[in-house]
Amino acid sequence: MSMSRREFAQLLGLAGAAGVLPSTGFAASKQSVDPYEIADFGNVRLLHMTDCHAQLLPIYFREPNVNLGIGAAKGQAPHLVGDKLLSHFGINSNSLEAHAFSCLQYEEAAVKYGKVGGFAHIKTLVERLRESYGRENTLLLDGGDTWQGSGTSYKTRGMDMVQAANELGVDFMTGHWEFTYHQEEILKNIKAFNGEFLAQNVFVTEDALFDGADEYIHDEDSGHVFKPFSIKEVGGARIAIIGQAFPRTKIANPARFIPDWTFDIYDDRLQEQVNHIRENENVDAVIVISHNGMDVDLAMASRVSGVDVILGGHTHDGIPAPTIVKNNGGKTLVCNVGSNGKFVGVMDLDIREGKVQDFRYRLMPVFSELLAPDAGMAKLITDIRAPYLPWLTEELAPADELMFRRGNFNGTFDQVICDALRNVNDAQISLSPGFRWGTTVLKGQMVTMEHVLDQTCLTYPETYVREMKGSELKLILEDVADNLFNPEPYLQSGGDMVRVGGFDYVCDPAETIGRRISEMTLDNGEKVDADKSYKVSGWATVGARSEGADIWDVVAEHLKDRKVASIDKLNTPKLKNVAGNPGIVDYPV
Repeated sequence: MSMSRREFAQLLGLAGAAGVLPSTGFAASKQSVDPYEIADFGNVRLLHMTDCHAQLLPIYFREPNVNLGIGAAKGQAPHLVGDKLLSHFGINSNSLEAHAFSCLQYEEAAVKYGKVGGFAHIKTLVERLRESYGRENTLLLDGGDTWQGSGTSYKTRGMDMVQAANELGVDFMTGHWEFTYHQEEILKNIKAFNGEFLAQNVFVTEDALFDGADEYIHDEDSGHVFKPFSIKEVGGARIAIIGQAFPRTKIANPARFIPDWTFDIYDDRLQEQVNHIRENENVDAVIVISHNGMDVDLAMASRVSGVDVILGGHTHDGIPAPTIVKNNGGKTLVCNVGSNGKFVGVMDLDIREGKVQDFRYRLMPVFSELLAPDAGMAKLITDIRAPYLPWLTEELAPADELMFRRGNFNGTFDQVICDALRNVNDAQISLSPGFRWGTTVLKGQMVTMEHVLDQTCLTYPETYVREMKGSELKLILEDVADNLFNPEPYLQSGGDMVRVGGFDYVCDPAETIGRRISEMTLDNGEKVDADKSYKVSGWATVGARSEGADIWDVVAEHLKDRKVASIDKLNTPKLKNVAGNPGIVDYPV
């Protein structure tokens, strides 16, 4: 069962905690109830974080105003935003918890409540949750997307986050953007990681096996690159942890970085793995730490039996309560804990007589003003950042409005990137990937190079300029829309629509592929002609390497030339057939 509304309100009550560092006055003005003090339950505590995207420091992060569910997903978690999400989970509006889980009145609430996340603050919370429950009864699991998303991760090839994870005490992790480094770098990082890296769905290719790839085969018979599962004695129970890495890595990211490895969902192999564990390992519970994305996890949970809990990631959905999925006479709890270090999930399990009897779940927002930074982690972060501070702290331009990314179709920071590509590269049209990572900048803040890196820092940042026909542009939009709105979850890859600059279009998410996109119109009012060629600039190609400047340098040049971080027009599509959908609020068109 999930916690009661009263427990949830007590957990997230507007109250301060000892050891705060007030900056907005929020922490100093509260009293009485400690929002991070929770009652013990059961005998096993699983702590879960995912998709931090290398954000070592506290940040601002605005939740989406568009997360559309189509077909059977309409009105179901995670496809709820704004007041519909609050109502569904019984959360009071204009509260701390409303700010944590929704985009409503974001700017006002962000000023009031301050930043979220930060590894020094996460460490303080994790230590409290472990010590209060008994360290021997807890595990800390990281769902991946940990080694990518910041300037320091780019410069250290992810090793900064390996160090931070070791300091945090991560026991197990799986991956996605971890695989956007080169194979040798990934293996080097995993060797330095104190925990275990698990992935039941990553295999060595046949060609690599033929050529002899012994240095990165966990099991030559099965072909697993990494250990697929591990078993731990926790709280008097035997717990199996299975890793499920992002299954579309070689489609969504450059396959050239990891040529010898192959990925897929492989739910049939997962079922075989669960059956083997249940029949041969004498376990009391089976946990999957997943980077599928929540829709895929929900579908997988309905098809694979014998899993007690899926702790999921990839789609950055901060969901206050688990979704209970029935399967073949059993049930699986599916959880997702947001992104950017904003939340820590706490799953307490009552495991007796060889099985999970009951549970309590809390998704805890990490408000940096309510948690004192851990001194050891803070020093590590300072040391990691020191060599790169001149680069990271370069001031570019003040923000003239809220700069954010998250949402199915566009965001103001995405538009800045698109405008930069058009202006610097003298293009008619620009394209930018619909990544869900990227922090928020408040109006009036100075945009620094670090903020730009938060939006753009990956290992294939080169820009391009080339001619594209109007028919090619439509094909790109249709393909990405199908990935986002395909009613079959296994055909989705996560992420959002490609962001565009220089033209608008109409989108009907409920249509089928080839029919979702229409009325493509340039900013000057001219219709996009299928047979006409246009000068297009973009970045982050997953095929062959582009030859243009790195995207962060292009955006920095644009901002310094413009002298203010602002947009003249938001190129976001007009939508059809979404009226009344609880996955959209405050949409501009």
